[in-house]
Amino acid sequence: MRELRATVQGDAHPRQRGRQIGAIAALLVGGFGVKMPGAMAAATCPASLAAAVEGVIEQPQWARSHWGIVVAPPTGEPIYNHNGAIHTIAASNVKLFTTAAALLQFGPDFQISTPIYSLGTAPRLDRLHLSGRGDPSLKTADLTQWAQALRSQGVRHIEQLTVDDAVPASAQRPDTWEQYDLNFYYGMAVNRLMLNDNAFQITLLPQGVGEAVRLESDDAIALRQWDWINQGVTAPDDTPYSMEIRRRFGTNELTITGELAANAGRYSSWGMAVFDPTAYFLATLRFALNRAGITVADSAIAPPPDIAPSTTHLSPTLASLVHATNQPSNNLYAEALLQQLGPGEAGLTAIAVQLSNIGVDSDAYALVDGSGLSRHTLVSPDAIVQLLQAMTQQPPPIFVPFIQSLPISGTSGTLRRRLTSATVRGQIAAKTGTMTGVSALSGYLRPSSPTPLVFSIVVNRTARSVQEQREAIDAMMEAIATWQRCQSEHPSSS
Repeated sequence: MRELRATVQGDAHPRQRGRQIGAIAALLVGGFGVKMPGAMAAATCPASLAAAVEGVIEQPQWARSHWGIVVAPPTGEPIYNHNGAIHTIAASNVKLFTTAAALLQFGPDFQISTPIYSLGTAPRLDRLHLSGRGDPSLKTADLTQWAQALRSQGVRHIEQLTVDDAVPASAQRPDTWEQYDLNFYYGMAVNRLMLNDNAFQITLLPQGVGEAVRLESDDAIALRQWDWINQGVTAPDDTPYSMEIRRRFGTNELTITGELAANAGRYSSWGMAVFDPTAYFLATLRFALNRAGITVADSAIAPPPDIAPSTTHLSPTLASLVHATNQPSNNLYAEALLQQLGPGEAGLTAIAVQLSNIGVDSDAYALVDGSGLSRHTLVSPDAIVQLLQAMTQQPPPIFVPFIQSLPISGTSGTLRRRLTSATVRGQIAAKTGTMTGVSALSGYLRPSSPTPLVFSIVVNRTARSVQEQREAIDAMMEAIATWQRCQSEHPSSS
């Protein structure tokens, strides 16, 4: 979203198992699903890997910024390390830790079960109850399908519709996330009864010059949970965009301010967080039942009945959930996976246990959330590279869905519009990370080559724009890829 200008949306000692790099590269290719282009743009070979990297970070505009960079083979010690041991804010690179730990603990075929209870018989049910178990994938279409199934079974009336959510409203927004972020789709509430990513879309539309902007939404139920104060004004054609949405602290009051040019059209779209996700789920379910021709006398948030579930809805497999976490960098999915690992601190402990088991140094990172949105979560590039290396040592059922979940340069996910040159397009599988003053990119470079590389690049404490940060990281990856190719084609060149 153009308007979301604040936080968006995070020494190697891997266990050695004696596998050859060539075998690892073959597995990487199988999981990566890409091939090297037949021809690459000619480039001058850097004198060394250090020269390839430092030619970017030693430019004067980065003098006040902190860089952490580690480059390594899939096994063994790093071949380049710049501040790798220092903790950084790595933003969404933290999702690598959460998704890896979930795959290690549960396996790729794990599914989250959502139990549904019913009392009574068609055409009248005394009670229908749905119990939240942390499935982040549920959509309005699922509720519509359930309602239609009940209708086909002859149900025409439900006396009491209830749901339960194990996370109280007071705990649904992590206390280390920034207040501003909580208004928007990437800072959504984290609970056990989630629907539509706990987010919805609004569009601000110009009217006549001097008139208030018009507010539209794709979800009337979510829209009504916020108390909107519209102070946005339609301005003459080509007026610079200045729309803002701010929340009054401790309330559900959102104020729209700024000017929107009369010729802006549907330019101004915002992804917003659902204010009360449990109530939103219940209201949307009731609406779906009504649309299916099933009346509901009463609805409430209540404990489940003391009976066996009538049926159970299963989420997509964990492999699919991991893919849906890392490709678009979905914070809700990451936090939902953390909840599956364990409630509260137990989930963070489970990550530490799983990653320690594969050789990742637990002192090299300190997590307080599963998505990386918290600035209290600290991760060193060393730890990220250890994790990436260790995952290459896992059996295919674990490693393949992990690497397949990562965006591919110039092709998919959050990298679809980045790293598009012939040198690197389709040759990098990596997790991005972006917050104000923070950018990160960590993953695998050209796994189909004889000398694949694992890397982590993080910049912190910078006042340069997000675009400048990404351009610097991408230039660094181009240089590293060129150096890597030179090593393969001309081993004596450096």
